[in-house]
Amino acid sequence: MLLLLLLLLLLLLLGLLLPLASLRQRQLQGARPSWLAGLQHRVAGAALHWAAAWQQRRLEQSTLHVGQSQQHALRWCLQGAQRPPCPLTGATDTSAFRNRLPLTKASQAQEEESRGQELPPTSTQYYGEVSLQATLLGLAALNKAYPEVLAPGGTARVTPTSPWPHPLPWPWHALGQVSTPGAKHPGTLLQEALRSPGLRALEAGTAVELLDVFLGLEADGEELAEAVAAGNPGRAAELREALEQGPRGLALRLWPKLQVVVTLDAGGQAEAVAALGALWCQGLAFFSPAYATTGAVVGLSLWPEQPRGLYLLPPGAPFIELLPVTEGTQEEAASTVLLAEAQKGEEYELVLTNHTSLTRCRLGDVVQVVGAHNQCPVVRFVRRLGQGLNVRGEDIQEDTFSEALGRAVGQWPGAKLLDHSCVESSILDSSEGSAPHYEVFVALRGLRNLSEENRDKLDHCLQEVSPRYKSLRFRGSVGPARVHLLGQGAFRELRATLAACPSSPFPPEMPRVLRQRHLAQCLQRRVVS
Repeated sequence: MLLLLLLLLLLLLLGLLLPLASLRQRQLQGARPSWLAGLQHRVAGAALHWAAAWQQRRLEQSTLHVGQSQQHALRWCLQGAQRPPCPLTGATDTSAFRNRLPLTKASQAQEEESRGQELPPTSTQYYGEVSLQATLLGLAALNKAYPEVLAPGGTARVTPTSPWPHPLPWPWHALGQVSTPGAKHPGTLLQEALRSPGLRALEAGTAVELLDVFLGLEADGEELAEAVAAGNPGRAAELREALEQGPRGLALRLWPKLQVVVTLDAGGQAEAVAALGALWCQGLAFFSPAYATTGAVVGLSLWPEQPRGLYLLPPGAPFIELLPVTEGTQEEAASTVLLAEAQKGEEYELVLTNHTSLTRCRLGDVVQVVGAHNQCPVVRFVRRLGQGLNVRGEDIQEDTFSEALGRAVGQWPGAKLLDHSCVESSILDSSEGSAPHYEVFVALRGLRNLSEENRDKLDHCLQEVSPRYKSLRFRGSVGPARVHLLGQGAFRELRATLAACPSSPFPPEMPRVLRQRHLAQCLQRRVVS
């Protein structure tokens, strides 16, 4: 309690210093930060350190007593529920709760919520203890690994969305942001970042959004250079020179002191991370404070020095259950386990209950347990159910197809995969009397045309990773996969179409299999080879 009171005093002091520092900086435009702004930054840094230490202790205690912690999380969900679907008197016990409420798929839950009314736009912020822990502990871990990142002017965000799940309880720009508070337009954010050559960290909502930023930077480079030249002609010349040298290593040419890229991990981001790391952000570290799915943060990243993609499933709100996934029996599985009951090496689908409704929602995100922190599982995300291909019972899941596509692209000279989506031929009526097959749309860098030999390599790789697919191809029950090369901006247009939907999820998940004809046609119109 004493620690909390001291923290509140620090925040109050920071709030009083903010207007004075802002006024002083306006009076000294172009000058170095004033002593008052420096004091403000030190107070903000101290508040972050104290708050993160407090959250770390809470996390340690909760992971040591997982059963009790999950009980508290469930109680929080029950108290905040807007419309209980059935009487739940006496169901605050986790076993009783699981027995009384059936499992619901995410698509079914959305239909129930939207029945008879239009869904509101999905919020870009998260609620519950875990989102605050992810932000505070992530900032502290980032500051420890890269001490200069939170220095004044050390960080820039280049997308309207933030990688930090919870808004900070103090002025964020006091901890390093160069962006104008409240700035939302992507062009404005990018221009402010380009005007700051001393950046140490680059932030974006997700890796897919950052990929769009760099593709847009290449397309609109001259226009951005002219905007920068209005205030700094020398910096505009540096921008033009950096762009002329191509995409590889562009970020470090623009910002020579850059150390790390911060994005929020979510479904369908792996290809964007790989493309950024191989081209525009070559030589930079990537850090994600959390793994997020629609409506909630479900994984904490506490180890920035370890390989990206390992997350702790915390026992705080929202309430998380694990549904065992066994090949061929996903639909029949009905009994979930709690966090302390997870077994290393096993795969589970995440089941979430949050404070907005009492729905035990199957998210479709499949994780594999790779270790433990106290009594809580540490996982890596494997795939998303519902992103598989199945035209004749072959059931090729997202991770299996991505492996095959990666192998094929590796055999295409000079090619680097940026993005892809698939469509089953029945969606586009493209079988034309032939066997059903996959229509595969890819965006590449380094290859402008696909030969028939290169197209055939994907089908061969699919047969290598899936014996069932190979058998069906041998019998002629499934036709060869057809590969289409898309023009620049095709997937950005697709994401804009998806985002225009009022109920589009946040963070934006990149679909790998399109089930709706109008979305498939959106890509079909942009085929160049």
